[in-house]
Amino acid sequence: MEASTIVQILSVAMGLLLAFQQVDGWSPAHATYYGGSDAQGTNNGACGYANVFSLGYGTMTAALSAPLFNNGKACGACYQIRCAGDSACHSNVITVTATNLCPQGSNGGWCDSPNVHFDLAQPAFNQIANLVAGHVNLDYQKVNCARSGGIRFYVQGHTYFIQVLIYNVAGAGDVTAVSIKGSNTGWISMTNAWGQNWQTGTVLDGQALSFMVTTSDGRTVTSNNVAGSSWQYGQTFEGSQF
Repeated sequence: MEASTIVQILSVAMGLLLAFQQVDGWSPAHATYYGGSDAQGTNNGACGYANVFSLGYGTMTAALSAPLFNNGKACGACYQIRCAGDSACHSNVITVTATNLCPQGSNGGWCDSPNVHFDLAQPAFNQIANLVAGHVNLDYQKVNCARSGGIRFYVQGHTYFIQVLIYNVAGAGDVTAVSIKGSNTGWISMTNAWGQNWQTGTVLDGQALSFMVTTSDGRTVTSNNVAGSSWQYGQTFEGSQF
């Protein structure tokens, strides 16, 4: 067989392989579990979600290894996962939300870079595999999030420092940019403090607040005047949704 023919065959084969990967959309990873049977141990994670239950995320959550967590940029994103190639696997396909970081040096080393790993809330792991397995291989793909109601804005801080936790974001789920506007100001870009906490030092007391939220897919939604001029620190407000 001529060399040019071999090259053509290899080229066609690679094209078919790439096409298959694009259609399939799944990538390999690993999974363990944490947080106890009631998943109470998944609260107060690195995304800033103090209580995943009251914030609407429930038990279908995951702590991600650093390559997936991406310094908190993945917080709020949704992943479809399925157990792969293990006798402990169930056939279920579930969707989990990224709510925490599984840090370097965690038990077993599964979360150490460059591993792509999901440390699932125990009830979530139990949906895809027998708990006795402890660790399984899985396939995952990033998917859009389905949420009930609008985006939530939990306003914290004081006069010279406003920090807003943003959660319950549909669509891509992971927020990449936030702007805030008082009734007497223009739009002000907020900086990411950590997780999904966004902050500004601009004094906005006594002004109605509006928010502009952008997610990783480049889409932006604006929530006008979600907080009236009499808002107080410690309150949560509901805005528009993707």
